[in-house]
Amino acid sequence: MTHFDFSPLYRSSVGFDRLTRLVESSVQQTEAANGYPPYNIEKTAEDQYRITVAVAGFGEDELALEVNQNVLMIEGRKKEGDGEAAYLYRGIAGRSFKRQFQLADHVKVVDAGLHNGLLVVDLMRELPEAMKPRRIAISTSGPATVAGKGAKRIESPKKAA
Repeated sequence: MTHFDFSPLYRSSVGFDRLTRLVESSVQQTEAANGYPPYNIEKTAEDQYRITVAVAGFGEDELALEVNQNVLMIEGRKKEGDGEAAYLYRGIAGRSFKRQFQLADHVKVVDAGLHNGLLVVDLMRELPEAMKPRRIAISTSGPATVAGKGAKRIESPKKAA
């Protein structure tokens, strides 16, 4: 029996449903599927999303966010210390990382902030006016209005009396 579990594909995609793009982004994610740093993706409203990345030990100057062609890249580069400490146990990872998220069309980064070791990135989908659905009024007047002003009217020929 063949069964495909697509749930891992939804972990790094935000705001779109196109399966082909999901597959492409999943290939990128499996190449770097080390799980570091951990993150959450939330839908906070109808067209609003939030990505929260655990970046304990990183400062604002060690983190970079960049959006290029619908790809949000979050990069952390740990600065080299003056001298490495002699750790007895090191449970907090301090290694550099790159994490990519495929964004749907018209999804924009609204805000980003670092709070208590969590990088929070707020996203919003902004559809252009031309793509928004619009309601068209239905006229109740007769077919003469529908034919328009410049339309020719075909009349039956008059019978000779």
